[in-house]
Amino acid sequence: MRKGDSCDPRPNHRQGLHAMTRIGVIGAGRMGRPMVRRLAAAGHEVRVLGRSPEARDALGQEPARVVSEPADVGDQADAVLVCVHTDDQVRDVCLDSTLLGAMPRGAVLVVHTTGSPHTVEAIAARGASHGIDVIDAPVSGGPPDAEAGRVTLFVGGTEDTVGRVRPVLRSYGDPVLHVGPLGSGQRVKLVNNAVFAAQIGLLSHAARLGGQLGVEETALLTALTHGSAASRALAGVVRRGSVTEFARATAEFLGKDLDVVRTVADELGGDLGVLAPALDALSDATAPTGVSRTATAPQTT
Repeated sequence: MRKGDSCDPRPNHRQGLHAMTRIGVIGAGRMGRPMVRRLAAAGHEVRVLGRSPEARDALGQEPARVVSEPADVGDQADAVLVCVHTDDQVRDVCLDSTLLGAMPRGAVLVVHTTGSPHTVEAIAARGASHGIDVIDAPVSGGPPDAEAGRVTLFVGGTEDTVGRVRPVLRSYGDPVLHVGPLGSGQRVKLVNNAVFAAQIGLLSHAARLGGQLGVEETALLTALTHGSAASRALAGVVRRGSVTEFARATAEFLGKDLDVVRTVADELGGDLGVLAPALDALSDATAPTGVSRTATAPQTT
């Protein structure tokens, strides 16, 4: 008997995985729900987890079969997509539930949640004992991008596994960027978010400088969108009307990601360099009026 063969009655989905049809989704929230719709529109049979009666009622209008347990999501699935909010929720779903044990051998687990690379590595180690392949594919973009099928996916994993699951990812992702081995997607996404957050921090400095020079903030920022200072961060600031409003609007998801950036950089011996003061400026931009977090925040060296 070859390694990997067993008396496990579950079918092995490693062969012919390019023709995926059964997809499980855990985390059908602001991002997950439009992904469910895109998957169904692409012809996939979708199961989605709704743990509470309220969640199941809310998901009942979606083009998917709603189930109440992680094991039901994984049963006979070719791939399971995890799109929950936090790294702790990823660990709960993937390491502390019956999900992996219920998935067929050769199925693929896709972690879309932004978090620590160490989490997906731990999940892959556990998944290997069940014959499950794991990739990380954190998402860049928002619900409108998912609805339009144009979220950016930073994907980490083996060439074979990424190739097999790519047709599914393309249901809602464009571009789908394979950036390296397992964990690389998380590393790229964390750097991406650190740069994005730093840009917002720099814009807060720019708005302050403009005020010192006698230029009104809205006029300054709108004008900058037409110059070489233009960026996606600047465009978002202009839509919100001010740096402060945009910083506060993005604080929920950026805050948790930046905590992970700092932790992972420290663990891996990375140096935030000049990103650090820009991130401090972002913290100041979201602080209540008259309160500066920079004065009390630990400095990165």
